[in-house]
Amino acid sequence: MIAKTPDNATQPAACRVRIALFGVTKDIVGQSEISRTLPQPATVAALLDDLKAAYPRLSGLSSLAVAVNNDYADAAYCLRENDEIALIPPVSGG
Repeated sequence: MIAKTPDNATQPAACRVRIALFGVTKDIVGQSEISRTLPQPATVAALLDDLKAAYPRLSGLSSLAVAVNNDYADAAYCLRENDEIALIPPVSGG
């Protein structure tokens, strides 16, 4: 499905992203990689909300860093079709 933007340009109505999971996020989800389809415009914040709704235990993590295409991304970062996401859980050790 294609949506019209205010300037009459077209953009996909949804985008599919791949998410690599590590550490406790992998344990919570039960897989090392998943795909999600999000309505556009999609942001890192929207992706995290979607994931926390699907996997409520993710909400219990004290922090969660997100990388998009190998670069750290903040919550406002806009996602695009086929972006590769990495969820980086908190790390402890000493």
